[in-house]
Amino acid sequence: MRTLTVDLGDRSYPIYIGAGIRKQKSLFADAIKGKQVMIVTNETIAPLYLDDMVALLSSDYQVDTCILADGEKYKTLDTYGQIMTSLLEAKHNRTTTIIALGGGVIGDMAGYAAATYQRGVDFIQVPTTLLSQVDSSVGGKTGVNHPLGKNMIGAFYQPQAVVIDTDSLKTLPMKELSAGMAEVIKYGLICDKPFFEWLENEIEALMSLDAERITESIYKSCEAKAKVVALDEREGGIRAILNLGHTFGHAIETEMGYGAWLHGEAVAAGMVLAVDLSCRMGNVSSEELVRTVNLLKAANLPVLPPQNMTKDAFLSRMILDKKVLDGNLRLVLLESLGDAITTSDFPEDYFNACLEDALEASRLN
Repeated sequence: MRTLTVDLGDRSYPIYIGAGIRKQKSLFADAIKGKQVMIVTNETIAPLYLDDMVALLSSDYQVDTCILADGEKYKTLDTYGQIMTSLLEAKHNRTTTIIALGGGVIGDMAGYAAATYQRGVDFIQVPTTLLSQVDSSVGGKTGVNHPLGKNMIGAFYQPQAVVIDTDSLKTLPMKELSAGMAEVIKYGLICDKPFFEWLENEIEALMSLDAERITESIYKSCEAKAKVVALDEREGGIRAILNLGHTFGHAIETEMGYGAWLHGEAVAAGMVLAVDLSCRMGNVSSEELVRTVNLLKAANLPVLPPQNMTKDAFLSRMILDKKVLDGNLRLVLLESLGDAITTSDFPEDYFNACLEDALEASRLN
């Protein structure tokens, strides 16, 4: 097992990474302060892991469960309300601990429930998808979607611990593995060029779930995110670089309907747009743009936006992004491969050409 810490003073917490570690009771006992536990999961994950987790904890705690429908389209206030109803019906008090057992949707909603139930209770992240293991389970972003925008309702709220069991990836559909790999590749692009180069060399083994390499990729991803979050917990500055490709990607997800494109798929296409714009601005070379596209393709990810999406659709969705400041669109772009910034200082004609060329290529593809 490998361990690292998200350093946030009195809100610091450990991240545990290893095979089979969700069966280690001590990892949970160290993070549970009261005698009540609510496990929030979904109908896909429940048959795989829920019984084992209930059995692990039920001898020492009152363990209740809340099983939700599976999918991004259910990441709503109504579904959040189901978690609240489960907590209230089972009479959970302020010392309860919510355990988020599932992917990013479960983690975000369970975390938001923890942030708001009786004005805040403890929670533990047990992410079961690669995307949630390397991204959404770390850093304390919680929330739900709205028809007009993704993750526009939520709170910053840190977990007590993150327990990453790499064995859960063995039951992950290949499409979900690819989606998670988009976020892994992101870390190489924004802050770690040697990691990007390592991924280029190891992508075939990673997609085959080589145990040693997949653990290393998760550790390096979590390490990168933990460092950024420690510097900027509430995204007032540098933390925004973690959103490379996300402004474009969220526009795709919202326009196409939540769940039509997986988050990682939309982010992959969005990262190509961001790196392309960075290339047009002279910050990265055309060769580095091609390398980025080739790495994403090797992870079986889309590198072009949806065929039926328009420039106007992109613009109308992107202006609702959380990084928009005083009406100005701000993007995460690369100053060089492995070095990202958040800026509104980009030529409008380059931006328009980037979008138009990608949409034309998609229509011709």
